[in-house]
Amino acid sequence: MRAHFITATGTDIGKTWLTCALIAHWRTLGLRPQAFKPVLSGFDPAQAAASDAGRILQALGRPLAMATLDAIAPWRFAAPLSPDMAAGIEGRRIDFAALVDFTRRAAGETVGEMPVLVEGVGGAMAPLDETHTVRDWIAASGLPCVLLAGSYLGSLSHTLSAWAALEKVGVGVTAIMVNESPGTPVSLAASAESLRRHVGGVPVLTVARAAPAVGVAALAALLG
Repeated sequence: MRAHFITATGTDIGKTWLTCALIAHWRTLGLRPQAFKPVLSGFDPAQAAASDAGRILQALGRPLAMATLDAIAPWRFAAPLSPDMAAGIEGRRIDFAALVDFTRRAAGETVGEMPVLVEGVGGAMAPLDETHTVRDWIAASGLPCVLLAGSYLGSLSHTLSAWAALEKVGVGVTAIMVNESPGTPVSLAASAESLRRHVGGVPVLTVARAAPAVGVAALAALLG
């Protein structure tokens, strides 16, 4: 089973929710997935359990401690901003080469049927430093990705723009997953059908809030 990168069209689309849902699904099948959130903005040590990394550790069934946080999310920043801005506020910067090396080593933990997920930060084009974005991180790491989108009005443009950006640098998109946005006037089926006409055969899946397990299982099967 190959490692996959989880990216999205933007922030607050549901990357961590999807990562945790996939972990839970695989664990019910008796698998031992691994997951990483190497870069994390908006991290409050006093609320570590509620952070993206804390939620992933809980899904994995691992304890919340400094060592486990460092193991899955070594680049943590306090400000809830893009990584370059959040790092700059602290007088820090993300070492892109070190980040890529960490990601490759994390992906290398795939053993047999053990799935590995690497969750990105923000959207696919979120800046990491002066010259690199999340897209560059995925491409340099050599991982295929899942592109998570919403079903809100305007998401089709955002999704196709993100997909085109990833395709431009040769990142393989294993699937586009449309996550149902709260209060949207656009149906999941209509969103998915529109996207399928433009993405060159990339599978477009949907996950409904009323029955999320169905979409998560379909994606898990595709990743396997």
